[in-house]
Amino acid sequence: MDKIPNNKWLFDVTDRVALITGASGSLGQAAARGLARAGAKVMLTGRDESKLKPLLAEIQAAGCHAAYVAGRPDDLADMQHIVAATVEQFGGIDILLTAAGMNKPKPIVEQPLEDWQAIMDANLKATYIACQQVGKVMVAQGRGGKVILISSTRGKLGFPNYSAYCPSKGAVDSLTQSLAWEWGGHKINVNAIAPTVFRSALTQWIFADPNATTRFLTRIPLGRLEEPEDLIGAVIFLSSHASDFVTGTILYVDGGYTAG
Repeated sequence: MDKIPNNKWLFDVTDRVALITGASGSLGQAAARGLARAGAKVMLTGRDESKLKPLLAEIQAAGCHAAYVAGRPDDLADMQHIVAATVEQFGGIDILLTAAGMNKPKPIVEQPLEDWQAIMDANLKATYIACQQVGKVMVAQGRGGKVILISSTRGKLGFPNYSAYCPSKGAVDSLTQSLAWEWGGHKINVNAIAPTVFRSALTQWIFADPNATTRFLTRIPLGRLEEPEDLIGAVIFLSSHASDFVTGTILYVDGGYTAG
């Protein structure tokens, strides 16, 4: 019986410091609420301070620990400031979740190069910079860490008018696996969560259009579209002791979308 771990310990993230980029978005907000409720100290960051302030107030009103610092995760100077502010506020970083991202769907023959670059900056460059700067802290701390990158089913599967978005997420998958090897010796786990379409400002049109909803539902065995809250369990798992021997994995939280 002594070899059976306590389930509470397995999924316990009490007092771990979690830095969340893109915390002003629907996925980042859901992850922040979930980690804070699970006992983590959460640093919220993103471009839209008007969304960070009420989220911070909500988390603090629930008796949880959080702070925020505004900034662009795809800007090196901003990210350096964000990381320094997190360390100053909470004394270190144990968990990184990169929830910042964007998309501008358009046929490749019509898409301005500036749009392609903006998508790559938001989805890949921002992820790379966040990993680089937080990785320095985690390696120096010498106590391991959990890095969770947000990918997409589109990192594996193509889609019309997503010729910038799909490659950006495929690159995130590759970065996940590369860093899993690079940081394994430091006991830093690096994994990615890959959702399908979930409710957000960018996808609300799908939820509002019955024809679009039907098209997506034909590929989802569980028979419904995804909500941001569906990702909280995966975030807690990949942030906790439960995933201590999991690294380099792309975890598809997609209702079975990629099953066939």
